[in-house]
Amino acid sequence: MSAKKTNASRYRSRLSAAIHETAAGLQRIGLIDKATMREFDASCLTAVEPLSAKEIVAIRKRAGVSQGVFAHYLNVKPKLVSEWERGEKRPSGPSLKLLSIVKSRGLDAIA
Repeated sequence: MSAKKTNASRYRSRLSAAIHETAAGLQRIGLIDKATMREFDASCLTAVEPLSAKEIVAIRKRAGVSQGVFAHYLNVKPKLVSEWERGEKRPSGPSLKLLSIVKSRGLDAIA
């Protein structure tokens, strides 16, 4: 996977990624301060919101994969995906971020 694809998949859209790259360049040459750049970073990244069990099932089914395959993409155990889908546990941290990316961009965004 190319660095550009990896970097672009962090953002809401290709346009956000391109705008962010431009702003980062402006920050490097001193036209944007670090505080402004941090605020800009936050506005460009894929939003992370809590997901219900039903939403997780829908994300996986829309991707057309089994719990085991989905777990492999997310780097978690299949049992954990099952627990999320039954509402026994809730994803957090990196898992929630990856799920948010898959929800907005599809499974290919993290492949």
